[in-house]
Amino acid sequence: MFDKIEELERRYQEIEAFLSDPAVISNQTEFRKLSREHSDLTNLVTAFRRYRKVTDEISDNRELLSEPDMKEMAEEELKSLGTEKDQLVADIQLLLLPKDPNDNKSVILEIRAGTGGDESALFAGDLFRMYSRFAETNRWKVETISASESERGGFKEIIASVEGEGVFAKLKFESGTHRVQRVPETEAQGRIHTSACTVAIMAEAEDVDIDIRPDDLKIDVYRSSGAGGQHVNTTDSAVRITHLPTGTVVACQEERSQIKNRAKAMKVLKTRIMDKIIQDQNAKLAADRKQQVGSGDRSERIRTYNFPQGRMTDHRIGLTLYRLDSIMAGDINEITDSLRAFYQMEALKAQSEGN
Repeated sequence: MFDKIEELERRYQEIEAFLSDPAVISNQTEFRKLSREHSDLTNLVTAFRRYRKVTDEISDNRELLSEPDMKEMAEEELKSLGTEKDQLVADIQLLLLPKDPNDNKSVILEIRAGTGGDESALFAGDLFRMYSRFAETNRWKVETISASESERGGFKEIIASVEGEGVFAKLKFESGTHRVQRVPETEAQGRIHTSACTVAIMAEAEDVDIDIRPDDLKIDVYRSSGAGGQHVNTTDSAVRITHLPTGTVVACQEERSQIKNRAKAMKVLKTRIMDKIIQDQNAKLAADRKQQVGSGDRSERIRTYNFPQGRMTDHRIGLTLYRLDSIMAGDINEITDSLRAFYQMEALKAQSEGN
């Protein structure tokens, strides 16, 4: 493990030299690429350098154990340094885990009402507001791509882009079935109803990720319908794109401009196709594991929101929080951080079993 880190440290020093080279600084593309690589290695190199310093201090203190006047102080130091060394080893192991190449990407968020009719659509709206407020606290940009509103409010389906640094890393474990238990406003008897929505978080595909041939596309334009101002039903601004080889269909009518709707629809189309490729790869990997935990399957029930009890439970990691109001207001950092930590530990276990 440490041979690998020493090699990465040499690369880190090499990059530092490049970043001070005027020729590299003048080449913005190369400079940004190297800066990103430098940033990715910083935490690992910093932890490794501290680990080396701690091991040196442990050696020094062990030598002091033979001196009566220094023995007690050395023992105290060794205890503290030993704890720090163990923590540094754990941190380094996590930092050495293979990086998800999509972690820094923006995402396409899709929320669809499921079982539960109007109540499910209302909950889809609640989930969208929850993610939108979480995005605000992270200074991410949320832009609706398409929305199908229900008669009583909420959404039958809503698709949006969430743009910013590290969006996928934070939200990637949100995919799955979200279940809600509450008393609908229309329920006279006060009975609790259960309904559900599905959430899909897809890393936004870039042009370098996937190449779609124009011949594989069927593009239809039509007049927009629903809310949207004077342009509705007056121009053919809505766009529907069908990817013929996969049968994937995406429609967008949120913008007044046909060109903008087409660009948004293409973004979603590429992302869905790329996501399908990734899902298939993950399914194959999961089939090879001894134990599959939290596969990310879109049909998997991942979470329950119980309004009468003010409770949220994530079934994958057994996390229960009794502060549903703040969660629905977008305070989901504890959830996303807990999920990330859990899956990192699962990856560490899988790595140690493979060695």
